[in-house]
Parts: sequence; C-alpha cells; structure tokens
Amino acid sequence: MLPTIRSRAVWQLSRRVQVSARRSYAFSAKDKQEVHDTNKPKEVPNVSKTNELPIESPHKSEALQESVEDAEHRRITQAPNRATVWSKNQNPRGKAMTGPRFEQTIMEAQPAPYAAIDLIHQQPVRWTHERVAVCDGGGGPLGHPRIFINTDKPQICPCTYCGLPFANEHHRAHLESLPDTTYPLEAQGNPAEVPESQRITDEALGQR
Repeated sequence: MLPTIRSRAVWQLSRRVQVSARRSYAFSAKDKQEVHDTNKPKEVPNVSKTNELPIESPHKSEALQESVEDAEHRRITQAPNRATVWSKNQNPRGKAMTGPRFEQTIMEAQPAPYAAIDLIHQQPVRWTHERVAVCDGGGGPLGHPRIFINTDKPQICPCTYCGLPFANEHHRAHLESLPDTTYPLEAQGNPAEVPESQRITDEALGQR
C-alpha cells in the first residue's frame, strides 16, 4: 500500500511540473509573438520641425539648421560607415536617441564615430613566409599583448586581438583566385589603412 501511495505522489508532482513548464512555454511564445508582431504602430520622426529654423550658435559662425529628413536619417544610422548594428546585444542608435531630449537636437552636430568592425576590414593582408605570424598591434600605446597566429591554412587569418589580417605567401595564388575576400590582399590607398611602414622600431614596445 505504501509504495502505491509514494508512486502516486511522485506521478502527481511530475504532472504539476509538466503543466507549469507548458504554461511557461505558452507565456514565452506569446511574448515572442507580441515582440515580432507585424501590426506595429507607425513610426513617427523623433526630430522636431523647429530644427529647420536657423539658430545662432556661439561656437559656429554659421547658423545651426537641419531638415527633418536629414536629421532623422542621421539619428537612425548606426555609424557613418554602417547603417545597422553589428552585435545582437547592441542598442540601435535610433532606439537610443529617442524622446524629448533629442527632439530639438541638431543631429549633424552629435558624435558619430565610425564603426571599427568595418574599418578593420579595410586593412590589407600582412603577408608572411613563416607558419606562425606575430602581431602586437603596432607596439607602444597603440599596441596590444603579443598574439601568435597560425597561417598554415589557405585562408586569411585575422589577429584575435585587433583584427589585423595575416596570410602565408604560400597561399597567395589561391587567395588571389577567389572571387572575393574579407580583407583586401594589397593596399588600396584607403585613409583607414594602417601600413606597417608607420612602425618606427622593431622593438616589442616600439612606437609607431
């Protein structure tokens, strides 16, 4: 008799856990449906129409003036060189710069740094004849701890610390035959490039 009562109690407890889990799943699914609802309210520009009126500034000789269309475009653009976010946990600029604080703000005068994730992919490949490349980011205050990069595989191998690309000369023909690469194989003369010639010394803590 006693084993039967125990087994029945265990069954009832497991049943309650299953029902609770189903309710939690249904609640989570409902939340997900509400988050991804297609019937979202119409987005209204957060920039005020008064920004189109010229305003004198003690810091500039020209009056501050900006159209609503241009200001709204600058407000929602994540960076001058990238329109959207590049990380799942990153807050979109259009969502962060929302509310009365930014209604009468000249967006052109707000800080807008370039996205480093795009700038690093403009760096040309550093070719090496060694199986293991060494990267310190350039040395000095602009550098980082020394990282050793395996270049055995026929691919571009970026530094896991700063993102500078390295590749073995043995694989140059293969990489040049590819229709597209994540990094330019040669210098393109882009202002964002950091050429190796900027290094002043070859010391570990040498300045660039």
